[in-house]
Amino acid sequence: MKNVFKFLFIILLVFSSLSVLFAVETVRGEVEFNIRFYDRRIYYVTTDPIFVQVTITNNSPVPYRFKLADERAFSIDFDTRTMTNRQVPEADSLIRKRTQNNQVFFREVAIESGESFSFVEDLKDYIAFSQPGSYRVKAKVYPELYRSSQSAGLESNYLNLSIRPALIQGPDGIPLEMDVATGAVLVRQPLSPDAVVTYMLTARQQSQWERFFLYLDLEAMLSRDPLQRRRWQAENEEGRRRMTAEYRQNLQNAVVDGDISVIPTSFEILRTVYDNNEGKVTALLRFRHPNYTELRRYTYDLEKKDNFWIIVNYSVEGLGTTANN
Repeated sequence: MKNVFKFLFIILLVFSSLSVLFAVETVRGEVEFNIRFYDRRIYYVTTDPIFVQVTITNNSPVPYRFKLADERAFSIDFDTRTMTNRQVPEADSLIRKRTQNNQVFFREVAIESGESFSFVEDLKDYIAFSQPGSYRVKAKVYPELYRSSQSAGLESNYLNLSIRPALIQGPDGIPLEMDVATGAVLVRQPLSPDAVVTYMLTARQQSQWERFFLYLDLEAMLSRDPLQRRRWQAENEEGRRRMTAEYRQNLQNAVVDGDISVIPTSFEILRTVYDNNEGKVTALLRFRHPNYTELRRYTYDLEKKDNFWIIVNYSVEGLGTTANN
C-alpha cells in the first residue's frame, strides 16, 4: 500500500512540474520580458552602480500573474558573459542570500492585458565584475521564484555592456568625469561662478550631457522639493543612489525641472555676486520659436565645494516675448 501512495505522489509531482513548464511555454510568446540600462552612462569596475530596468509586458488577452519576492534575488537572475563566452562569477552577496536557509517572502503581481510592470535592479548586486572589458548581459525572471539554477523562467533580450578601468582620481581625490562622445577625461576646473554657468549652458546647447552635469549637485537639486527631501532623508545609501540616478534620467527626459534642461538659443550673463562660499549668477536666456522669441531670467545659486563652484539651485522668471525679424 505504501508503494502505491509513493507512486501516486511521484505522478502528482511530475504533473505539477510539467504544468509549471507548460504555463511558462504558453506565455513565452505572449508575455515579453525586456531589460535596458536605466541610466546609460560610462561604467567603471570599482565604482557606480549599473542600474538595469526590468520590464514585463503582458500581450496576452488574460491577466498574467507571477510571484515577486521581496528579496529580488529570488525573482530574477543575470547571466553575464565576456566576448569569449566566459561566464562572469556571481556576486558573493548573491550567493549568501540564496544559500541561507531563510523564508522567502513574496507577493503575487497581476499584469492586465496590454499593461507592463517594471522595477530597477543594480547589476553589481548579482555579478562580481573584477576587471574592465566588454560583456553581454541577459536576465531571467522566475514566475514561481528561484529554487535552483534549473528553475523555469522567462529569458530577456541581451544588453551590450562596456566597463572601463577604475575611475581616475583628480586633484584632491575628486573623481573625474568622462565624456561619452570622445572618451576624454572631464576635469572640474576652478572656474568662477559665472564661468560655471556659461559652461553648463554651452554644454546644454551642444547636447553634451556629461558636461552639463559636471557642475550640477544632483543631490541638492532633487532635495529642493520637500517631499523628495523627506524621501531622501528616509532612504539608505543604496536608495539615495537610486534616487539620484532616477533624477538624472528624468532631467535628461525633461520629466522634472524642465526649465533647467531646456536648450536656449542664446544667453548672456547679467550679474554675478559671490563671497568665499556662496554665489549667485543671473542670466538672460532666449528661446526662439517660429514666430517669436521667449525671454527668461534665470538665477543660479552656487556653493563652493572642494574648491569648485557647483550649482545647487535655480529659479526662473518669465520676461515676455519679442517678435522675430
